[in-house]
Amino acid sequence: MTVLSVGKRMAALAALEPNLPALTCEGETLTRIQFEKRTNQLARYMESIGVKAGGLVVVALPNGMRFLETVFASLKLGATLLPVSSRLPKAERDGILDLAKPALVVGLESESYAALVPDFVVPETLSNAPLPDAISRPTRGLTSGGSTGRPKIIFTTDEGTVETDGPPGMKIEPNKPVLIPGPLYHGGPFAYAYRSLLFGAHVVIMTRFEAEETLALIEKYRIDTVPLVPTMMNRIWRLDVDLRNRYDLSSVRMVVHYGASCSAWLKQQWIEWLGPERVDEFYGTSERIGFTWINGSEWLAHRGSVGRPIDCKIRILDEDGNDVPVGEVGQIFMLHNSGSGTTYRYVGADPLFQRNGWETVGDMGSLDQDGYLYIADRRLDMIVSGGANIFPAEVEGALDEHPSIRASAVIGLPDEDLGHRVHAIVESLEPINETALREWLGDRLVRYKIPRTFEFVTTPVRDEVGKLRRSKLRQERISAQ
Repeated sequence: MTVLSVGKRMAALAALEPNLPALTCEGETLTRIQFEKRTNQLARYMESIGVKAGGLVVVALPNGMRFLETVFASLKLGATLLPVSSRLPKAERDGILDLAKPALVVGLESESYAALVPDFVVPETLSNAPLPDAISRPTRGLTSGGSTGRPKIIFTTDEGTVETDGPPGMKIEPNKPVLIPGPLYHGGPFAYAYRSLLFGAHVVIMTRFEAEETLALIEKYRIDTVPLVPTMMNRIWRLDVDLRNRYDLSSVRMVVHYGASCSAWLKQQWIEWLGPERVDEFYGTSERIGFTWINGSEWLAHRGSVGRPIDCKIRILDEDGNDVPVGEVGQIFMLHNSGSGTTYRYVGADPLFQRNGWETVGDMGSLDQDGYLYIADRRLDMIVSGGANIFPAEVEGALDEHPSIRASAVIGLPDEDLGHRVHAIVESLEPINETALREWLGDRLVRYKIPRTFEFVTTPVRDEVGKLRRSKLRQERISAQ
């Protein structure tokens, strides 16, 4: 088994095939040797500002080459990364920076910390030769607002090394082109871009997701792997059928979706379109306490499942900590194969809730008799209305199937009679008759799950990574009452 640092691995790939494409964005391509030299120069520039092994680098850049150049330059110095959205509101950004206390902030102005603005220029006089070897411990952290809205940082426990003889992970194929439509600060797109580059792949980045452009790039660059969130899948599927089928997608080995619940009807359409062997899904947590994986053929046999565990054990427990029967919904607890508490470290929050070493992030779900996991929803998002438990994801799935609905968010609002009433925020493509919508939902949901109130909007209900922030949406509406 050969283990190399990130820096040595990238240098070896550049020496082996210097002129192969490494990175493409908006028609511009960097070869392996160009990427290697640029990241070496950038690393020296960052070092001159004060970044060193063990330091923290906040990366707040939009999607583009500079983002990944900063990532690999930081790792070559042995620094730890903290990718964040370049669009963070000032209050949230300041809260994260105060927790992180970074050696350098790249992409934002800061009065308290060393910073590089997005259009910074690296001095050409700096050497582009390989740097002294260094290993990041850990490689990165992720940020989360959590259920309270207070920021926290989730640091991984992995190191900046790669087993060059082993598999890349995440079903990545070495040296095969990968398209990244999602924001790189998010865990899924970051992981696919990072791991793919470490194994010689050509990574094509989109500065922002566009449905038709995604298909055009797949055809142009003969893409092998495409990670998507369900929102992206929905927008691609809603393209005119002739337009959608105009592009050659025969190079695609795997479309893999993640990050949010995918409605069964949408998943079925993609499987019928591409074939079950080309549509995969994974479920996991930012804390990496466990992951599940399922391919399209398995999904057809276990409709609605997110798969079986691949690096952990799973139990479904009731509120008293007892295992629930097969098929019954409870709280999902995971135990990673490496042991409890071994995959993450929090800053700004207490560790996850545990029962005898088994950990949970609060998701609700069930297991079938074959060990396949089904996600119900977040425990904190569950609505108790008139004594009945209602999972927003199920209602949203029914709403999103409507041809005039782009996306929806379902929340519980205080109600004197029911405790909470089901309220739907609907991002519509065109005006929708509420009575007709209720009748349409009546064919898909039992009566008590149909929203009592509707709110039609034209602004996005999901953020740029396709996630719903239900607690924020709920609080905004309660505050406005």
